Order: sequence, then C-alpha cells, then structure tokens
Amino acid sequence: MSSPAPTGRTQLRVGRLVKAHGLKGALKIELYTDDPEGRFVPGATFTLQVPEASPWHGKPLTVREFRFMNSHPVAFFEGVDDRDAAEALVRAILWIDEDAAATPAEDDAWYDHQLVGLDVVRDGVTVGRVIRVEHMPSQDLLIVRSAADTDTEILVPFVKAIVPEVDIAAGRVVVTPPPGLFEELASEDSDADETGVGEADADATEADENA
Repeated sequence: MSSPAPTGRTQLRVGRLVKAHGLKGALKIELYTDDPEGRFVPGATFTLQVPEASPWHGKPLTVREFRFMNSHPVAFFEGVDDRDAAEALVRAILWIDEDAAATPAEDDAWYDHQLVGLDVVRDGVTVGRVIRVEHMPSQDLLIVRSAADTDTEILVPFVKAIVPEVDIAAGRVVVTPPPGLFEELASEDSDADETGVGEADADATEADENA
C-alpha cells in the first residue's frame, strides 16, 4: 500500500445541521462525533460545506451555545438569530481543522487521507483500492478503483454492514458488498456469453431440423 505521510492540517467532519428549532435561530445537529461537548464548546468555529449559492458559502460558523433538548443536540450560532437565518443553514456540514498526523478521538472514525490508498479486500481477494472519499448528506462513500478494470470507479457506501473492517496498519478495508456491486461488468459479460451460446445452440438445432 502507498500511504503518504500526513503533513500540515486536514479537516474532520463533526456534524450536519438538519433542522431549525424554535424561533431564536437554534439548529438541531446530526452528530458525527462522540465528543459533542468538546467539539461544540462556545467559541468553537467550523468551516461550512454549503452550496456556492448559499449566503454562508466561504464563511465560518461559530458556536454561541450548545445543549441537548429532549435528547436532541441543539446549537445556537453567532449571527443566526431567528428561524429564517437558521433555515438558510439546514443541510450544512460542519468541519474543523485538525492536525493531519493526529488520530481521531472517536471510535470507528478516520480522516480521508488515512483511507485513500487502502486496498479493498473481499473474501481475502483484493478487488480495488480507495482513491477518494465523498461526503454526502446521508452517508459517506468510498470511491474505489476496480482492480479488474482500472477505468471503473465503484461507489461503496461507508457503512458498517458493507465495510465491517478498516485496518489502517494492514493497509486495507474489508468489504462485504451486496451482489452486483463489484461484479456488474463481469455479469454483463457473462450474460452476453450465455446469450451467444444459446443462440448458437438454437441455430444448430434449427439446421438439424431443416436437414
């Protein structure tokens, strides 16, 4: 495995703003951290992942207050003083700067640079390599370059059911994908072969009957 030595700083995704709460600018948060009280202390500042058309594009977001309301994590932010302002931030993803050499404190959490370059192994066989990570609102995706066809990229949902093991030291992720995720091209070729054999048999049978 080619594993570049991390240098400088990288970014860690810690949450997503999912819904405006109340009339005073509060937002409910989907947490991607096991240490919300440590990440969302007053004064903590986040980089926002929002569409370019958003008025918040390129602007930081600073925590004013964080609390749990009816077991839901809720935060107030500087400059977000009413429900309309909060609505403009719904779906925004929150990132923080971290030392690239550090290891995330949360269990089952990795930085993108730790995952890129890992071999993708299924049933003991290397089926590809992680070339990048994409962060979607609903889940993360590992983008895998197929070992069978280097022009093919496979989108693997980065969830426990499909990626049960990440072993940074061994340079691999173990996958248990649903049928067809890695075999789609092979299946099409196989179907074509079977169709060709069937047509040949049919032609031979027709020739015999006409003889």
